[in-house]
Amino acid sequence: MLSSATTTQDFFWDDLLEYIDERRVIPVIGAELLTVSDGAGGELPLARVLAQRLAERLRVPAEDCTGDDALNQVVCRYLQRGGRREEIYPRLRNLMKELAPAVPEPLRQLARIRHFNVFVTTTFDSLLAQALDEERHGGAPKTVSLAYAPNHTADLPADARRAPVPTVFHLLGRMSASPDYVITEEDTLEFFTSMQTESKRPGVLLDELKSSHLLLIGNTFPDWLARFFIRIAKSGRLSLQREELEVIADRRVRTEPGLVLFLKNFSYRTQIFEQGNAAEFVQELAARYTARHPAGSSPPVAAPAAAALSSAPTEEMKPGAVFLSYASQDAVAVKRLRDALDAAGIDVWLDQRHLESGDDFDQQIKRNIRACSLFLPVISAATQARHEGYFRLEWNLAVERAKLIAETIPFILPVALDGVSEQGALVPERFLQVQWTRLPGGAATPEFIERMVRLIRDFRKRERGLL
Repeated sequence: MLSSATTTQDFFWDDLLEYIDERRVIPVIGAELLTVSDGAGGELPLARVLAQRLAERLRVPAEDCTGDDALNQVVCRYLQRGGRREEIYPRLRNLMKELAPAVPEPLRQLARIRHFNVFVTTTFDSLLAQALDEERHGGAPKTVSLAYAPNHTADLPADARRAPVPTVFHLLGRMSASPDYVITEEDTLEFFTSMQTESKRPGVLLDELKSSHLLLIGNTFPDWLARFFIRIAKSGRLSLQREELEVIADRRVRTEPGLVLFLKNFSYRTQIFEQGNAAEFVQELAARYTARHPAGSSPPVAAPAAAALSSAPTEEMKPGAVFLSYASQDAVAVKRLRDALDAAGIDVWLDQRHLESGDDFDQQIKRNIRACSLFLPVISAATQARHEGYFRLEWNLAVERAKLIAETIPFILPVALDGVSEQGALVPERFLQVQWTRLPGGAATPEFIERMVRLIRDFRKRERGLL
């Protein structure tokens, strides 16, 4: 029999993998995952190696500079000897080119998790983008790499979560010959201060961080910065109730008792991974993800943001997708609704052809209604005006399936696009027994999306016997 601790861990991983499958998780990657070979079968932190080589190049003592802030210490000693801050950045860049470190295995493991499409890194190297290109694109440089800096306020594209290629956002700058990336504690202070100003705020990125579950992996932030970063990311008082969680897998956090006490008492949705370091967390995550998505299974394909309802052949429905049933006159509004569900990581199926009835097509519709997780009949003035239509066959098939489902389990969720009244609506009687959602013009509200995500999660748990 499983122990309570083991059961709790399994529930944690199950929930996290559900969130990842829904594409609602953003990994925030830090320096703890970056290591290089020591030449004797072991590994050394990349930051420590760079600090030692930079100290040699700058001719400052650094034998005791071995902590997470080694680079900051070396720079401080150089400045104390009269050196100029601007001279350090191009020299560090040249050192990185000379070192040419290989991609660490934890970055490759993260790159293989295809449900991650947006990554945030707090390091200045390009190893994460390199890992993504090598693991997903055969080495071709396709990953979008963006970098924030106080004098160059890049932001995340609005469609990055659904783009066909992944995006890496360098929150604390990317290595260059200019002082546009973080090396020192002063750099860190300036970057985060800049992000708080209205004119330099990366609004799309911060909105994504706020509305997503976050994996804070190996960022080695000191106590004050860890608190500050989570507060910025969540854009609200941490003790207030919220659905999104943060998982911290970080060796340094576990050595900061004050930080642990703060998070456990004031940030209820922050969980600390206590079974190992950052690399061990990634290894466990990758193993569980691979078991859930075996090699050879079709990787998730993000829906293009500008995809339109067209005359293309109807695609096969993914098991457990949401079935949208609508009249062709409502195609524009339904596209808007579909895109909102796609953005939340919810698989959606709808007939993009609206063909006339035929044996093969009828069988496909029946199969899809039997296999869908939720059935959303879209009701409008257009459906009221059409006393005949293929969507009415879909509605009746959904009603037949609903008879086999327990009344306490939601299945049919009518959506009204306009002011059509429930009284006198030309719909099956079953539609009148459940609550309608009104989304004028197909504009999905945050409350609607949140409910849909919750219902999909419950459906998947029932499928695996967890509910």
